[in-house]
Amino acid sequence: MIAIPRRSGFSFPSDAAQLLLAASRFAFLAFFVGRVIAAEPPAIPREFRAMWIASVGNIDWPSRPGLPIAQQQQEFRTLLDGARGLKLNAVILQVRTACDALYASALEPWSEYLTGRMGQAPGGGWDPLKFACAEAHARGLELHAWVNPFRARYHQAISPISADHISSRHPDWVLSYVRHLWLDPGNPAVRDWSLQVITDIVRRYDVDGLHMDDYFYPYPEKVGGVNAPFPDDVSYQRYRRSGGTLERDDWRRDCISQFVQRANASIHATKPWVKFGISPFGIWRPGFPAGIKGFDSFALLHADARLWLQNGWCDYCAPQLYWGLDRKEQAFQPLLKWWVEQNPMGRWIVPGLSSASIGKDRRSDDIANQVRLTRQESGAAGVVFWNASSLRDNLGGLAATLNHDVFARPALVPAAPWLGKRAPGRPVIEARFGNWSHTLRLAWKPGAGEPVSVLVMQSRTGTQWSTELLAGTPGGRELRRKGGTPFPDEVRVSAVGRTGIQGESAVFLRPPNVR
Repeated sequence: MIAIPRRSGFSFPSDAAQLLLAASRFAFLAFFVGRVIAAEPPAIPREFRAMWIASVGNIDWPSRPGLPIAQQQQEFRTLLDGARGLKLNAVILQVRTACDALYASALEPWSEYLTGRMGQAPGGGWDPLKFACAEAHARGLELHAWVNPFRARYHQAISPISADHISSRHPDWVLSYVRHLWLDPGNPAVRDWSLQVITDIVRRYDVDGLHMDDYFYPYPEKVGGVNAPFPDDVSYQRYRRSGGTLERDDWRRDCISQFVQRANASIHATKPWVKFGISPFGIWRPGFPAGIKGFDSFALLHADARLWLQNGWCDYCAPQLYWGLDRKEQAFQPLLKWWVEQNPMGRWIVPGLSSASIGKDRRSDDIANQVRLTRQESGAAGVVFWNASSLRDNLGGLAATLNHDVFARPALVPAAPWLGKRAPGRPVIEARFGNWSHTLRLAWKPGAGEPVSVLVMQSRTGTQWSTELLAGTPGGRELRRKGGTPFPDEVRVSAVGRTGIQGESAVFLRPPNVR
């Protein structure tokens, strides 16, 4: 790295040799100064690009229960390599499907989707979430841990309930609802328990985000042709006896909103940079905005996502806008615009797009066009794809379209300055030429200061810049000069912190006598 002083003195030497030497040094300095001023690198787009990796029912990963650990690891690496190849910058991994754990937990049993049997450890001391964090970060990807806060038993369970499952330890906390077991959100002890589980994940793992989907109360299921009531009479009557005055639906919504508010506070008290994301159903209420029809998540899931956004109780909101562009009653643009307008605190609005439905009732260009429309909506900050398998399998050619067109350029995760405004220090670059200047070895490491999420390397040859996002750890690159291909004229490396704030660049400039 060459440091250029802000001011430099110059005195005329007394003899010609000294004058020539000084002139050459001045010309050398001017050469570098001119190159720094002449060409600034292009700004890097800021856009959240993520995919959900579902473990429930072995939808995405692992592909089936009971696989050898090495095969599970390779499957996950393949998903991450695909995400990086598509220039995504985050993955959202489901680690708690139904009061179980795809990680080493003292609170809840191992997930049956790993080994085929609830409570059975995968063996070998392997911790899937620790592995997932390390592998994602090595590729410059964020890893968000996705939890279901209240579902206690999925209807497609594949093994007996273990003795350490919450339904065995606290059966009074669990309600049976048609095909499911469900933690009762109206029970304060239940809310405390789920909050303890969430905080434990954030405290012990190097996650970048903690994510919840739309399952707060269960989606209504019909019995005898009508929606079965959720059986929370005991907890509601307890609330009323304690002096509560809210009607049942309002009380349920208040229970969920209290939980969301507390989760937000607990996550940030544990690690201020960890982002809290929620993915609500795409329609808050029918008629919002005008002309929208469909499922009423406010009334039926008791999820007041508009309240959460208005109070800034989450760092990003990913409404599930899973409908095609031809659906007038669930129109994409009006719905996206409505969600953006409910966001006075400036959090990220990143719509969820259903790439998994390509070939059923969607075309791949429909999804790609929704990405483009999202970019046109001021206040939207990116997209999340449901799901990882659809991108891995290139359904309808979508992955190819993203790679070569929509996501042709890499993008940084948007900044979240409300979580912290300090930038990391300037990285350190070391350069060495070898083999009579036929090779250039660059090595870099983060500077002092704030923790680093990713490093940004931008290289210029002539007037053309290229950008690459790297792991936020020490690294390097060996460049070989082939034929008439010169080394880059300039390489800049900057660090991006855990809240997305980018620091100053370290600069390497190719000496003028080396081509």
